[in-house]
Amino acid sequence: MVSGFSTLRNPLRALVALLLSFVLTACQIGGGPIGLGTGPRVGQTVEVAMLLPVSGSGGDALLARSLENAARLAAADVAGSATIEITVYDTAGNAATAATRAQEAVSAGADVIVGPLRSDAAAAVGVAVANSNIAVLSFSNNTEIAGGNVLVLGHTFANTASRIVTYSARQGRGNIVLVHANNLAGEVARDAVRSAASRSGATITATVPYEFSQNGVVNAVPQVVSAVRSGGNAILLSSNSAGALPLFAQLLPENGLDTSSIQMMGLTRWDIPPATLQFTGLQGGWFALPDPNATASFNARYAAVNGGAPHTLGGLGYDAIRAIAATAASGRMGSADLIAAGQIDGSGGAFRFLNNGTIERALAVAEIANQQVNVIDPAPSRLGGAGF
Repeated sequence: MVSGFSTLRNPLRALVALLLSFVLTACQIGGGPIGLGTGPRVGQTVEVAMLLPVSGSGGDALLARSLENAARLAAADVAGSATIEITVYDTAGNAATAATRAQEAVSAGADVIVGPLRSDAAAAVGVAVANSNIAVLSFSNNTEIAGGNVLVLGHTFANTASRIVTYSARQGRGNIVLVHANNLAGEVARDAVRSAASRSGATITATVPYEFSQNGVVNAVPQVVSAVRSGGNAILLSSNSAGALPLFAQLLPENGLDTSSIQMMGLTRWDIPPATLQFTGLQGGWFALPDPNATASFNARYAAVNGGAPHTLGGLGYDAIRAIAATAASGRMGSADLIAAGQIDGSGGAFRFLNNGTIERALAVAEIANQQVNVIDPAPSRLGGAGF
């Protein structure tokens, strides 16, 4: 039933740690954000190198096309205020190839790099161009690679956890049973939720890790039920629809948990694919998503130009170019300059880069009711304060 257990993609922790050690050794400076100063000065035209898995396997090539199309749509949108020239370099979905293409792009005069897709490749690219003071706007959501010259554009667990945990605490659902896989992604999710809880006043009443397999989920279900009965009033699941989420949605009610009286919550999109909305165990559940109005507007404009809907992650290409356009007026394109640009209007609403190279996005909170998605707390139009 759960087909995603064998396909979860995450970089090896050892590889990321090794690459990060090189990044931090070469790039970290004292005081202020972790970055490379102001980076290269750009002229009237910003030369953007997009590192994409054009010849990658599986669905990578389709995603690459969507990211490129979205980036070119953004370049057209900002044409009145900035001239963006985009050159695509094929990484073939390989980290070593991505690093080589990045060096070629810098030699060819690139002012900034957009991509690559995954965190191992992004970390390799960051190291490869570190001495060139070139910023890398990665499509990854892995915050472990952020910092120095690498920024992450992907939707992070930290961002989502902050939104959903803060909202749940305000609604009196702050006694949370946290359920996560015993793997790298699950541990990142666990840490994000714990950090969000410490800031919001919520309490993690129990943490239930599980082996990332069908048997692991089956064995964890009784522990989750017991933890709820011992004082939890909410369950936060870190898994997605391609992984353990459907199995938890089925087995928790079957094991005696009244999911209508406990607040079910998720760190991932529960509306993708739409079939996920049909699970009885998720009715009344909460999850976070980008501003639906902004997303619908972007999707419509993308379809009008390209003849079809973008990939779910396609909007990241649009966001990258909007961030570059917002920074171009300063005449600089380093990571510190991209951070200093502040709030940017992207494909799914407002976002900004934080001092540590991660991203904050304005998110809405939605509830599943009668197999439909209802926004119960809209995404803010402005991001407050100095970020989390």
